[in-house]
Amino acid sequence: MTHPLTLAEILAVLDDPRSVPDLQRYFLGIDDAAFTGGYFERLGGGGDRPAVANNILAEDLIAAELLSVQVPPRRALDLLQGQLGKDLGAQLARIPVDVELGADDALSLILEGGHADSAWRLLRNEVGIGWVIAGKLLARKRPKLVPVYDEVVSCAFGTGTGFWKWLHCKLREEGGILTQRLRVVHEEADLPAAVGRLRVLDVVFWMRHRDVHRGSACPGLQLP
Repeated sequence: MTHPLTLAEILAVLDDPRSVPDLQRYFLGIDDAAFTGGYFERLGGGGDRPAVANNILAEDLIAAELLSVQVPPRRALDLLQGQLGKDLGAQLARIPVDVELGADDALSLILEGGHADSAWRLLRNEVGIGWVIAGKLLARKRPKLVPVYDEVVSCAFGTGTGFWKWLHCKLREEGGILTQRLRVVHEEADLPAAVGRLRVLDVVFWMRHRDVHRGSACPGLQLP
């Protein structure tokens, strides 16, 4: 496995002239149709709006499908109207919607045994869900805290398990320069306000690496 990217390497990718056009293609459909994933956080007004923040709705399951994953039908029913949905809702109720990854109060939520970690494990352990779908569902419900994370993004960053904590630390390095740079890139791409900084980061790296990713044999992202 390749070594995780350094902060300087992450910033170099964000500063690459391809990053802003890639974000615009993904979210705005400039030069071609927008990717369906560009509507993930915006569908139905967002999964973290107060009235529904602690419940999985059908629109949350559809939002996950916009990112090319699907919750198996029986697990979907259990999330919508069964015990799994109740158990997940109890965990979500303990995770504030406004806590951002990188903030002081985020760490206790994402460490092993924290409420976000427990919610992720609850989903991951269900047959047919796994770590990718679990993460995407939680990213829909708590987009400021939980990043979208899959095999392509993992390979691009050179990371494996413990990604939340790793990214939390990167967001805190050097006075939070990564957060500042993400805000600048967001503004340069003129993205909708509903698109958060974590999505800016994951989309930049996913767009950069998706066409060349070669699965388990992939050497990782080729840096500029």
